[in-house]
Amino acid sequence: MTFDKELDILLVHCQGESGNVLLNGAPEIPGATILDKMKHLNDVDPSLRLFLTREPRAQVVHTTNLLLAPTRPDADAAFIVLQPDRAHPMSGSNCICVVTALLETGRVKMVEPQTIVRLDTATGLIVARARCENGRCLSVSLDNVPAFVQQLDAAIDTPKWGSIKGDIAFGGVFYAQIDVDQVGLRIVPEAARALAETGTEIKSLLADQVAVDHPEIPGLNEIAYVMFREYQADGSVVTCTTLKPGRVDRSPCGTGSSANLAILHARGRAKTGDSCVSRSIIGGTFTSEILGETTVGGRPAVMPRITGQGYVFGRQQLRLDPKDPFAQGFALSDTWGPQVGEL
Repeated sequence: MTFDKELDILLVHCQGESGNVLLNGAPEIPGATILDKMKHLNDVDPSLRLFLTREPRAQVVHTTNLLLAPTRPDADAAFIVLQPDRAHPMSGSNCICVVTALLETGRVKMVEPQTIVRLDTATGLIVARARCENGRCLSVSLDNVPAFVQQLDAAIDTPKWGSIKGDIAFGGVFYAQIDVDQVGLRIVPEAARALAETGTEIKSLLADQVAVDHPEIPGLNEIAYVMFREYQADGSVVTCTTLKPGRVDRSPCGTGSSANLAILHARGRAKTGDSCVSRSIIGGTFTSEILGETTVGGRPAVMPRITGQGYVFGRQQLRLDPKDPFAQGFALSDTWGPQVGEL
């Protein structure tokens, strides 16, 4: 990676989850599609991602969304989710941050009371409906890509917890969703470290036990996250998505909430028009709704809508000193967790 301009970054969070947006200064990323560009960042040149997502410029909780020109004519903008482990194709909380950034910086003209923003992503077109008032983006509803179940009650053999079950589903990325009581934990703030370590350990076991492959998007063939869940008596769900190398999502997780809708639908517990409140480990909420039914590669799927809010709280400028010995960044287990060696 080489660039000779400052990187202009808008600081944004969605329900407490960092979703910073790189507005200006990024180098050209090769590729005809956003999926191609994401693969380049993962397989050819990860240096921009490493520069932005690791110390000393970032911490384990930071995500930076790379804002790009769209590669399809029906989109207003495009983005790729850059995290410490890799570039990811889609994230609901990050998509909400991107829409908020586009509107509140004027990159996309804000129309009150509602602005429609179309985003080109590696998983397809995302249509966002932003509720706007007095120059602010008050909420964003994402019409996500179709969500589907790969496998219900998949057996996962673990050294610590024996054989546990997980539902494998796609909501923009693939998830293993696991009832948290199987690992003897609760989704509460004081258990965050234990949840992070447990989730990343289970994720490392999944690669040899559960195979996934999106039937229509080549290369989406990895379980990105383990999400713990606790269904509540009122129909809501408390979620905790775990991310490598060892942290938990601060938000209720939009793609995970989409995958949860597909699971509920597959189990006969939700139908078109039904909605579900997802609550995070720190109490933030998303509302997820099934807009309709469809198929993906012949598999039953649902069309999810996720609603939440993002907040712009600052701006940052970064530059690369050609003599900086840590241009690729670094990560230490004292804060990044015991799985840091797998990055």
